[in-house]
Amino acid sequence: MSIKVYIDGKEGTTGLQIFERFAKRDDLEILLIDEDKRKDVNERKKLINASDITFLCLPDAAAIEAVSLVENPNVRIIDASTAHRTNPAWDYGFPELSKRHRENISVSKRVANPGCYASGFISLVYPLVQAGVLGEEYPLTAHAVSGYSGAGKKMIAVIEGPDKTFEMQSPRQYALTQAHKHLPEMQTVCGLKYKPMFNPIVDDYYAGMVVSVPLVTRAMAKKCTPADIHSILSEHYAGQNFVKVMELGGKETLPDGFLAANTLTGTNDMQLFVFGNDEQILLCSRLDNLGKGASGAAIQNMNIMLGLDETTGLV
Repeated sequence: MSIKVYIDGKEGTTGLQIFERFAKRDDLEILLIDEDKRKDVNERKKLINASDITFLCLPDAAAIEAVSLVENPNVRIIDASTAHRTNPAWDYGFPELSKRHRENISVSKRVANPGCYASGFISLVYPLVQAGVLGEEYPLTAHAVSGYSGAGKKMIAVIEGPDKTFEMQSPRQYALTQAHKHLPEMQTVCGLKYKPMFNPIVDDYYAGMVVSVPLVTRAMAKKCTPADIHSILSEHYAGQNFVKVMELGGKETLPDGFLAANTLTGTNDMQLFVFGNDEQILLCSRLDNLGKGASGAAIQNMNIMLGLDETTGLV
């Protein structure tokens, strides 16, 4: 018997990616809404309640509204918006963070899919906080570069259309007021007392990202060398299908010494790197902002919720 899936917001970047990744799966029945009824509340309500799993690929307010439409107690929701990521009534959809996270997702009715930048940051910081290396008051900073697909459907159309400006051909910093929407989950999930300083950059390529977190060893709660940090991360993510800690210093993976941001495009993989010396350590997380940073992670969570192999339909 097929699993009934509805994607509320299928026309957006994440929704479309989820739909396309389902193309070769015969275990799912995708419930489709008529094009002229995409914003019809009653029609959306009918499809949500007819589904086994509904993905919300909507702006925050619309995602909150969609949850209020659920009347069928068996419907399970995966929300790709920011709306529920710090809500304690929802389970955070990053199964590799801990055995508890994975178990919670497997039985959950409400899963909040992580943000793309947040996934990169949390993958690096959460294990170090748990290990007592970083105290809750450590003044964390994160720098990140992403392809322009992360800016959404409207920006994609501008960058790929005739109105693209000269400035759009260069890396562009944004969220300069330090109010980026991923900051609350970065702080909350990692258990930090203060929000990190965050410097996101969008560049002139389609997809893929690197999130970098610099550390000063003298400020750590427990002073560590790069080898120590590498061991902590390697142990934390041992045996995971999608999160891999690469060799210390990246000497084999990055023979030219350059860390490209688009290498994992089209996959659900995440690679973690440790660089630096005994005084300054640089941690980097490389992923596809549309894969492990969005649609791939959502499908991985669905697979876990349904008791399937988490790699089903993913590369």
